[in-house]
Amino acid sequence: MKSAIILDLDGVICDTAHFHFLAWHRLAAEYGYELTQADNEQLKGVSRADSLTFILGLANKTLSTEQFNEDLRRKNEWYLDLVKDMGPLDVLPGVPSFFAEVAARKIPLALGSASKNANMVLTRVGLIQAFDAIVDASQVSQGKPHPETFIKAAELLGIAPENCLVFEDSAAGVQAAISGGMKAVGIGSAEDLPGAAIHLANLGEFDFTNFS
Repeated sequence: MKSAIILDLDGVICDTAHFHFLAWHRLAAEYGYELTQADNEQLKGVSRADSLTFILGLANKTLSTEQFNEDLRRKNEWYLDLVKDMGPLDVLPGVPSFFAEVAARKIPLALGSASKNANMVLTRVGLIQAFDAIVDASQVSQGKPHPETFIKAAELLGIAPENCLVFEDSAAGVQAAISGGMKAVGIGSAEDLPGAAIHLANLGEFDFTNFS
């Protein structure tokens, strides 16, 4: 029996993960590397800086600190250009019914995202007012799989970690939830998200019957 919910953003609420891939793919091409969808799976739930470090390793390339930061800026600029036209219809299947149920049951709700653009995306899809707390990459020093993001979200809600249920679509995010003493619901397969208590195709499949 859990008393609060913490949601990831990309791949759980909306498919901004695809836009991230397009931006990273464009940057990797400059390094002479063809970023694949399989590579991109390793970037889900990971901070922007750690993602770039991973890509540079794949490309066997090194950058000065100045160029590293500039490439982070450019990648984010490309990403923002891709998501600028997002709206309420761009949420994933099952999201509207899930949020309606959460509101009806008055369940405390937080966001725990590795994105620094979480507030902007939530505003565009019309869901920002649904959250009691929002934690993004700008508010933590250690990204997923470290549990800091989710622990901070639980603190802002005033709910003990063991009473929080985390919804994640990345292996790093599931590990972060478990490390923080929380149970995780995997939005995806058991093969891709080991350790999650249950696995769903989307938020709309969640059964609130035993949730408190």
